[in-house]
Amino acid sequence: MRTLVILMLLAVLVMAATCYESHESMESHEYLNPFLNRRRANDFIQADTRLRAITQERIRERSKAPQEHQRELCEDYYPCEMYAFRHGYPAAYKHYFGGRRRTK
Repeated sequence: MRTLVILMLLAVLVMAATCYESHESMESHEYLNPFLNRRRANDFIQADTRLRAITQERIRERSKAPQEHQRELCEDYYPCEMYAFRHGYPAAYKHYFGGRRRTK
């Protein structure tokens, strides 16, 4: 009987120690409102890294090397692309787009 009382007191003490609401747990506002609104939920993600990558891609598109621009023009025109497979893109561009204009 005596051990049962001691075990009961020990159980009450353990329960009181673990279930106590401290002042620190009340400081966080999650106790009252555990859900965040949409704006605060995305605060930890830095959106400008993605925007910065898109901006850099747009800048690269505007400031292409002349050879890259010529190659893209040649790739869009099928006869020039076929000619480029045999002779290279610079020669194909010169053949189809360089020099004097051909009129028919």
